[in-house]
Amino acid sequence: MNNALDGIKVLDLSRFIAGPSCAMHLADMGADVIKVERPGGEDARQNAPFLNGHSIYAMTFNRNKRAITINTRSEKGIALLERLVRWADVVVENYRPGTMEAMGLGYQDLCRLNPRIVLTSISGMGQTGPQRNRAMFDAAAQAASGLAFRTGREGEPPMFTGAFLADYIAGAYAAFGTMLALFHRERTGRGQVVDISLLDSLFSVLGIPAASWLLLGSKMPRTGNRDAYTAPAGIFAAADGYVYLHAGTDALFRRLVEGFGRPELAEDPAYRTVAARMANVAATEGLVSGWLSQLTTEEACAVLDKTGIPYSQVADIEAATSNEQLRAREMLVEIEHAEAGRVVVPGVVVKMSETPGEVREAPPLVGQHTDEVLTKLLGLTPEDVDALREEGAI
Repeated sequence: MNNALDGIKVLDLSRFIAGPSCAMHLADMGADVIKVERPGGEDARQNAPFLNGHSIYAMTFNRNKRAITINTRSEKGIALLERLVRWADVVVENYRPGTMEAMGLGYQDLCRLNPRIVLTSISGMGQTGPQRNRAMFDAAAQAASGLAFRTGREGEPPMFTGAFLADYIAGAYAAFGTMLALFHRERTGRGQVVDISLLDSLFSVLGIPAASWLLLGSKMPRTGNRDAYTAPAGIFAAADGYVYLHAGTDALFRRLVEGFGRPELAEDPAYRTVAARMANVAATEGLVSGWLSQLTTEEACAVLDKTGIPYSQVADIEAATSNEQLRAREMLVEIEHAEAGRVVVPGVVVKMSETPGEVREAPPLVGQHTDEVLTKLLGLTPEDVDALREEGAI
């Protein structure tokens, strides 16, 4: 076994980010993933930015997959899909609840075709509950979960994060849930439904503010770039940029003030404890701001590195993608695309000593593997495939 999921077969019916990223995580670990799109390709392939006419948005979440096209509004197209269900271990979909049933491919229908099938369903609100049919994308989940309200500065409007967190987190939970279902199937022989909601996924990371309200009736204020629990901890301006540092514990604060030559501050009653520093948070942050404003980010980071406290220059995208640590851990992988040329995709996050994941194949073209899958996997002849194409089934 070269990869942890060698031999696992996945039918990816999903679009955009959450579903495709789930299937991609499985593919990275060796699963044979067949991405099914409608003729012409999924909507995400129309999203900018583009590299040589190909959507970088779509390429980011679809590496290591084979791609075929099937017209699911065609009777013969559905028949092909049913044959692929018999082949698969897992079906990943992120339609609105009820869509799979309307297609004749609900879980009970899938079980009749393949009793061991695992159905991983990702939706905005989940498969149950009074709002299950409500349409929801990532930003709506950020709004509904409370995360947008928690993000930003007090007294200013709520803000979205700079990334599609609901989609990414839901995709990771879905991959985790799929693995749990496969593990259960190994022990019992039975598949099951994995039900993942964008709203559930994002609410799960809200954490302490939710508990604070439910247990204490306390609404924690927005804190912007300031840590909500300790000080000094946050983003501060240097002479030529920004630096994040965390010296919120008493031990870390002592290291910080020793680092910039004011060790006596660690014994000052105004700063000696977490409670004291939080009571004097503006003055505490003023000490740090006054010191950092005299240094470049490079100079500040050189000092902070010696203190051993958590810190980082606030990197823009150029700096982040040049990070030697990310490069050393192969989090940026170059691969040759069939038409777009050299593309860069994110690397595999989960590092495994015995069965590591890998980026093997570039994101596929629309329907790139249709003929291959239908002839080699389902046993159709080239003439059969041509006839299906002429009839609009693929």
